[in-house]
Amino acid sequence: MTEELKIKDREIAVPGEVLAEGLGYLPSKGIQRVNDKLVAQRLGMINVEGKVIKLVPLTGTYLPKVGDRIVAKVIDILMTGWRVDTRSPYSAVLSMKDATADFIQKGADLTQYFALGDYLVTRIINVTSQKLIDITMRGPGLRGLKGGRILEVNSNKVPRIIGKEGSMVMMIKHATGCNIIVGQNGWIWISGEPEKEMLTEKTLKMIEGHSHLSGLTDKVKEFLEKETGQKIDLAAIQPAPEETGTQEYQERPQFRERRPFNDRRQSFRR
Repeated sequence: MTEELKIKDREIAVPGEVLAEGLGYLPSKGIQRVNDKLVAQRLGMINVEGKVIKLVPLTGTYLPKVGDRIVAKVIDILMTGWRVDTRSPYSAVLSMKDATADFIQKGADLTQYFALGDYLVTRIINVTSQKLIDITMRGPGLRGLKGGRILEVNSNKVPRIIGKEGSMVMMIKHATGCNIIVGQNGWIWISGEPEKEMLTEKTLKMIEGHSHLSGLTDKVKEFLEKETGQKIDLAAIQPAPEETGTQEYQERPQFRERRPFNDRRQSFRR
C-alpha cells in the first residue's frame, strides 16, 4: 500500500478534504481515519510533524479544560464565592477558599474582594461531565486585574498570539512596554500608555487575522519596528514561564468540599 501526503504543512484544510493516504500517517484531533485515508473534520490549518498530521482549528467556541489559564469576568456574587463568565457556553464558580488565603467570615461582603464586572486571571481546576466548572486564583500570576483594557480574539488563535515558548507576546511587550495577559479563552488584558495599548491591540488583531501564514513572527517584528521606530533584537528577549500559559499544573486532591446545590445548579449555557 502506497503512502502519500495530499496537503502541505501550514496549508488550510476544509471539512471532508483528504489529507493523506496510507496507514503510516497518524491523525490527531479534528482528523478522522476513513479506511486508509485521513480526512479533515473541520476547517483548520495543517501542521505536519513527521508522520503525525495535526489540525489547528480556525473557528469554534472556547471549551474549558482543566489546567487552562483564562481571563474571567465576575457576573454574580454567591453566598460562598463568585460566578464568572469564561467566554464559553458555561460559567464557572470561584469559591472563597480558592480566591484568597484570607479567612472570610460567613456573610461577609464579598465585593470587598471582587465586584461585579471585575476581570480575573484564573486557572481551571475542575470540569465535570455536566460542565460544572471550578476555578482558582491560588497560583503564580493568578490575580485580579485593575485598569487597562480587555481585547477579545478567537480562542483558536491564542497559540499563535502567545508564540513558541511565549516568544510572540514577549516581543510585543518589549516593543510597546505594555503589560499583556493572554487568556486561553481568548480574552486578553492590556495595560500601558493609551497610545501603546492601541498599538498592542492593533498588533494582536493583525496576528489573529494572519495566524495561518508562515513567517508571521518576522512580519510582526517588521510592523512593530516601523510603528515604534526601534529595532527589536529577538535573541535578547527571554520569555517568562507564565507567558506560555502552560505552567505545570498539579491536580487537586479529589476529596473536594461540596458546594451548596443552589450555587452549583446555575452553571448554564449562556
